[in-house]
Order: sequence, then C-alpha cells, then structure tokens
Amino acid sequence: MKSRIPLSIAIAAATLVTACAQQRPATTMKEAARDRFLIGTALNEGQIWGRDTAGVRVVRENFNAIVAENCMKSEAIHPERDRYSFDSADRLVEFGQENGLTVTGHTLIWHSQLPRWFVYNDDGSLRSADELKAIMKEHITAVVGRYKGRIKGWDVVNEAIMEDGSYRRSPFYEILGEEFIPLAFQYAHEADPDAELYYNDYNMWFEGKRNAVVKLIGELRERGLRIDAVGMQSHMGMSHPDFAEYEKSIEAFAAAGVKVMVTEFDMSALPTAYVGADIAAGNAEASQALNPYADSLPAEAYEAWHKRMEQALSIMLRHSDDITRVTFWGVSDGDSWLNNFPVRGRTDYALPFGRDHRAKPIVARFIEMCAEKQNNE
Repeated sequence: MKSRIPLSIAIAAATLVTACAQQRPATTMKEAARDRFLIGTALNEGQIWGRDTAGVRVVRENFNAIVAENCMKSEAIHPERDRYSFDSADRLVEFGQENGLTVTGHTLIWHSQLPRWFVYNDDGSLRSADELKAIMKEHITAVVGRYKGRIKGWDVVNEAIMEDGSYRRSPFYEILGEEFIPLAFQYAHEADPDAELYYNDYNMWFEGKRNAVVKLIGELRERGLRIDAVGMQSHMGMSHPDFAEYEKSIEAFAAAGVKVMVTEFDMSALPTAYVGADIAAGNAEASQALNPYADSLPAEAYEAWHKRMEQALSIMLRHSDDITRVTFWGVSDGDSWLNNFPVRGRTDYALPFGRDHRAKPIVARFIEMCAEKQNNE
C-alpha cells in the first residue's frame, strides 16, 4: 500500500521550493530584470541561421527578446515589386518561438535601406500618392500578416522626424506629406489588430524631436489609431546624450500615454565622430584619431565606459515602470555596426559582451543594481 504525504506537508514543501527558487540570485541580465523590462538584442544573419554558435549561446543564455538587425527591412524582405524574400525573417521568428523569446518586427516604413522601386517609377519620377498608398498597404499587409500572432509588435515608422521637430524630407514625405505616418499605423493595425505598434527614432533627447513625437502620439490617438510605445534609439557615446535630456524624453513620452522602449542600445567607447545613426556619413575617410584603440581598449577608457554605461542603465531602472524593453543593438562587440563606422577599420567596444562573447563587468553590475532596487522598494 502506497503511503500518502499529508496535504499540509506537500503544500509547505512546494512553498519552500518556490521560495528557494525566488531567492536564487540572478546570474543574467534577463533574470535580474524579469520584473522590470525585457532585455533584448538584435540578431544578424550568422545568428539567425546558427552559423555564429557562440553568439547563439549568448542569446539563449542572456536575452529574452530579439529583433532583426536587417532582414526585415524593406530592401531585404521586399527587394522587387512582385518578389518577397522571407527566408531569414521566417527563421528569425522560428528561432524566437523555439527559445521562448519575444520577437519585435523592424521596420515597416523607413526611408533608408529602401528598394528604389518602392517610391520611384522606372523613369526616376516619384510615384503618385495613390500608387504609394497602394504599395505601402500591400507591403505592410503582406509582412505583418505573415507573422500575425507570432510577433509582439512592430516598429511601424522609423526615423521620420528631425532634431528640430520638422519632418524628414524623405520620399514618403515628399509624396504623402505627414499623412504617410498615420496611414502606416492604420495598415499595420488592420493586418494584425493584436500586435503592438511603435514609432522608433534616434536622437530622441533633442527637445524639438521630443515635442514633435509627443504631438504625433496625440494626433494618432485623436484619429483613433493605435500606438503603444515609442522606441528611443539609444546609440550613445562618451559625450552624448545629455542624460538629463534623455530622462526628460522618457518622462514626456510616458506622460503622453505610451510606454517607452530603449531600442538599438549601444555605447561607443571611442571619440565622438557623429551623433545618432545617420549611416549616410559612412563614407568619411579613415582617421587614426577616430580609431585610437584598434587592438584593445585601455583600462582607463574601459573604466570610463563602464561608469557611463552604469549611469545609463541606472536611468532605465529608475523608469522601469514606463519602460517595457531594453534592446542592445548586437550580441557582442564584434557584431556592432559601430565597427567600421564612420570610417573603415574603426574598432569599437559598445556592448555588454566582448569579442570573446564573455560578459563584461557591467553585466554583473547591472544584476547588482536590479537587486539593490528590489531591496529598496
């Protein structure tokens, strides 16, 4: 006859096991921040297809959200009017599902990495308003619809507003004016009514841009259109952004009624040669002054980088009630787009994991910071 454990003892044992599990110290950023926000990273082709086995290991162990670095941009996913290329995007979404990762789609409407046919006729003239509306709707419906129910949210429009608050004079703007943004949000919502929708941009700490984005949020809401969050691209350096202004933007967007996502997060350890992510500057001539640490990062520079990264993460933790995701733009230093930008051969050290795929001390410090915040609440 089988002996039975009294129910009260079983419940007590289960409670003890749960308590012990809860008390186990976090060992990764995603574990430490699990009650705060998602910790994400951007995947390149080598990671999407499993060729970068070390990178894949880091992703599985340390992140709980992913986004495509390039394979969902229109140039890659829709290279010709009548041809889509979904292979890498499909694999990214499959990888996310296989590993229990939250997947974000990036990006639906962007003036860069855009196939020429999208906005120009064969003779070089801009498409008509009706033509562009039809193309936008077809593209957004096809892409968003394909991943309906499998992608949490989309960067619907990327980098449409300038630092002074004016609209970028992109082909989308030249053809449709400001209307291209609400149209994109409308089409995306129609394609997947359950998906979250985001506006994503860089240099969001500039007052003019901040105010324009707040105004955009209000206008979309007034028209009954969905916008869930603002993505603050956070390409930082040793001298930018002004953290006070960065924090003001988080507060302003939250006050406007949306969540905030820290997107494309990295911090260059090198001398500032630009502000933001305007890749048109990538043709600058090589200069030793812009690539001072080609072989390794000196201890003094490393300490300064670590201190500034800690300051940035502290701001994010302070506003964790309003921030839903922090996504690093790359898995390790070797993957960063900042290598070779804005000059070829430039070697940067911008992410929490080094070229050897080992965690830098900032990872352990972030885990400590999360625990400290928890203990102080």
